[in-house]
Amino acid sequence: MSPIAIYHEHPDWFKPLFEELNNRDIPYTRLNPAAHQFAIEASAPDFSLFFNRMSPSAYLRDGIQGIFYTLNYLKHLEYHNIPVLNGYKAFTFETSKALQLMLMQSLGFKYPKAHVVNHPSKLVEAAQGLRFPVVVKANIGGSGAGITKYQTIEDLKNAVAEGNMGVPLDFGVDHTALVQEFIPARGGYITRVETLGGKFLYGIRVYLTGDTFNLCPADICQTNSGVELVRNACAIEAPKNGLKVEGYTPPANVIKAIETIVQQSGIDVGGIEYIIDDRDGELLYYDVNALSNFVADAVNVIGFNPHHRLVDYLQKRAGIKTGEALLTHA
Repeated sequence: MSPIAIYHEHPDWFKPLFEELNNRDIPYTRLNPAAHQFAIEASAPDFSLFFNRMSPSAYLRDGIQGIFYTLNYLKHLEYHNIPVLNGYKAFTFETSKALQLMLMQSLGFKYPKAHVVNHPSKLVEAAQGLRFPVVVKANIGGSGAGITKYQTIEDLKNAVAEGNMGVPLDFGVDHTALVQEFIPARGGYITRVETLGGKFLYGIRVYLTGDTFNLCPADICQTNSGVELVRNACAIEAPKNGLKVEGYTPPANVIKAIETIVQQSGIDVGGIEYIIDDRDGELLYYDVNALSNFVADAVNVIGFNPHHRLVDYLQKRAGIKTGEALLTHA
């Protein structure tokens, strides 16, 4: 039986996935996008399934070389008709917040108004027509990285002036940024919905603390009632930022919209985040995530272990029937 390839660079995020694969005696091999190679003329690799778990935030962990490389390798696999989860199309959206908002525009879904720039000298011009405060955020980010908030146009002008005097503004690894309206969250929370196979899996409400931008739900280690979650279920690098989380099922029309977003973006496993604008009550979709880390201590938060359902899905896509898994692992 050919193994499932798990393509990931973070050493700790996917331990629950590997544990479940091991429990079922499903053969798999781990590949590191940050140090990898392939031959253009090579025949198809021997994988029953390729699961792309590459993170755009790898540049924060000395893995920048894996981001754009991954697009090339995913296309190589697709040319060879290897079954791929979160393939070339999905990773293209994963690595561009601008493309994510373009997708919302094309689908008729509302999103925080934003303009795209590739040089600090265009920031003030790009802010025209936006309500302040605004945030400047790197087009390729992750876990809130590379986001700065500006209360007024004067604040933004001052930042540009300081940049001209040697204090650079960081637009990220593709030198592209969004100037985006900052949305005050009604109720003090955002909502993240995880999907599997293009369908709703579960939702959570994430309660914010101040103006934090690090909204990675896998890093949250408290329930909304303040009950401490299982610490070893959180990502090792989780900032202890005091955010709280609770399970939540959105209305049917929101679930339908989110399923449309992931299906149109080619995301097999991923999460969508949305927020209610406290100024006017508008529901705005603002983030598309092809790399989803399931919420910490999921059984206590949402009532089930999503890794069980994920591995069910991997088995189905790999064509592995129950009882057919090998007794050895890669």
